Amino acid sequence: MKLAAKPLARAWRGLQAGFTLVEVLVVVLIVSGIMLAITQVLDSARVSRDTIHNIEETQLAGPAIMDLIERDLRAMIIYDLPLESMLRVKNRVVSGLDADSLDFVASTDSLAAWDVNRRATTNDYGEVGYRLRPNPADKDMLEIYRRESFGVDDKPHEGGQYVFLHDRVRHFDILVFNEDGPDADSLEEWNDGSTDPDKIGLPARLQIELTLELAPRIQREQIMFRAADKRTITYRRVIRLPQSMRDTLAGPPIPTIPQLAPPGPAAAGGPGGTPVGGPASGGGGGGAKPGGAGATIQQTSSGATKGGTKNG
Repeated sequence: MKLAAKPLARAWRGLQAGFTLVEVLVVVLIVSGIMLAITQVLDSARVSRDTIHNIEETQLAGPAIMDLIERDLRAMIIYDLPLESMLRVKNRVVSGLDADSLDFVASTDSLAAWDVNRRATTNDYGEVGYRLRPNPADKDMLEIYRRESFGVDDKPHEGGQYVFLHDRVRHFDILVFNEDGPDADSLEEWNDGSTDPDKIGLPARLQIELTLELAPRIQREQIMFRAADKRTITYRRVIRLPQSMRDTLAGPPIPTIPQLAPPGPAAAGGPGGTPVGGPASGGGGGGAKPGGAGATIQQTSSGATKGGTKNG
């Protein structure tokens, strides 16, 4: 009986062996802490990745838009255009945000293709403009478009097609300066239909400001937008128009027919080879010589020739 009781006692003690409730709770707490730390690290890495992506994307988009505007302004065309149709800047406010418009005629290629005789082609001369409208997906944002048309009609500041550029614009402001210098007064509108001679034609320079907001890369994973995702970047650029372009407005070039000067004195005047001016008068010998009496040919500053008698 004693031999049979020993295995039963050991089996009973084996059934009683195991983890206590405190040990289980400690293990669960440790595992929860590890999982929480891993989740925070992964979330921080994802947010950092999105923020870096947004900064890079905005830093590339902002200068690209400003370069496009400057390229178009550098290629502005003013020939055979009235003063009020050369450049127009209007002060506009859309959804409580600055959304100025810019229109002119330029010799740059269009971004979109046009259907001409069933062929897709781009134009290298036409109307160009920049317009903003509210963002349908976000009422606090604006969308910026490039307006372009095929050729120029009698309304160079209207019509055409619009090419999308960016959808998270917070500010687009244009200041116009009629004079160049630190003390020059800024104007918010140019060629707005007024008869003020200081607001017609071409200005000395333009100052353009563009503010873009960083957009979250993965919106479905971010329920709450962090402050880092709402940062904005403002780009400012000053574009000076060439003085030669403005000088052409004061005195436009008038095409004329050039006048060619007659050829110089010929060596032979006839079959006998008589020098120009004829034979010398009152003496034996040949034609006119320096110091002697004879006819000479003088050329005036205007290129015309005239004859005269030179006495020694």
